[in-house]
Amino acid sequence: MKKSLLIFGLALALGACNSNKPANSSDSTTTTTTSTTSVTDTAGMALIAKNDCLTCHKIDQKIIGPAYIDVANKYTSSPAVIDTLAMKVIKGGSGNWGTAAMLPHPNLSMGDAREMVQYILSLKK
Repeated sequence: MKKSLLIFGLALALGACNSNKPANSSDSTTTTTTSTTSVTDTAGMALIAKNDCLTCHKIDQKIIGPAYIDVANKYTSSPAVIDTLAMKVIKGGSGNWGTAAMLPHPNLSMGDAREMVQYILSLKK
């Protein structure tokens, strides 16, 4: 019974995370390193809300994937880290936060993925 519920839950989550919504094609490379809300942070929040991210992630609560605050506390906000995490969002993957795989988001531009990652990293305590 537990296996059935787990499989059903994962199938539901994977279906929800694999949205085919068109993404904004912005390719901005603006970097935000302050904890105050900036235009980049607002853009990042909007992109997260527009895409399927909140199905698997919440700001301060682990759902299927890690809480954004946990991601922010694990990584530094440097251009290299932002690019690495942005590629992870686009290509998907697993292993950094357990066995649950993040589905790829190939329709998301690198610029939009960077904006989203910059917002997430701005949540660092």
